[in-house]
Amino acid sequence: MPHLVILYTGQLDRETDMGLLCRRLADAMLTVKDEANKPVFPTGGTRVLAYPAAHYAVADGGAAGRKAAQFNDNPHSGPNGSGDSSDYAFVYLNLRVGRGRTEATLQRAGQTLTEVAHAHLAEVFGKRHIGITFQVDVGTEVFDSKHSNLHPLFNKS
Repeated sequence: MPHLVILYTGQLDRETDMGLLCRRLADAMLTVKDEANKPVFPTGGTRVLAYPAAHYAVADGGAAGRKAAQFNDNPHSGPNGSGDSSDYAFVYLNLRVGRGRTEATLQRAGQTLTEVAHAHLAEVFGKRHIGITFQVDVGTEVFDSKHSNLHPLFNKS
């Protein structure tokens, strides 16, 4: 661990590079330091995974978007790119980490990753109605099993 999982409405694949967002977030995770200036997240345990939702319902079904007509010129909005601003988008980012990090460290990590996500999605945000939520959860595992040959690649002291 840490695992950052992104769930998003599938139409965003036409409007932004979600793979690049994953890479940017993973790289940012590796820059976060704790109060002793040590890396917060182990390189070999850092994972960012993104899953598009093929089916979704967001907010009011588009009533407010149609009324606002703010993004009607977006070629990707609406069903099948119809130009209807009612095709809302949503991105949910959830960082799940194990126990042992201070609240201040997790706040700093959350803020860092939120800034990366907002910067990456800024162009989309300016072209369509979209909600972005970021949460950090600390695990209280009942069972925790790890099996990896990745960590030795980065633990060369």
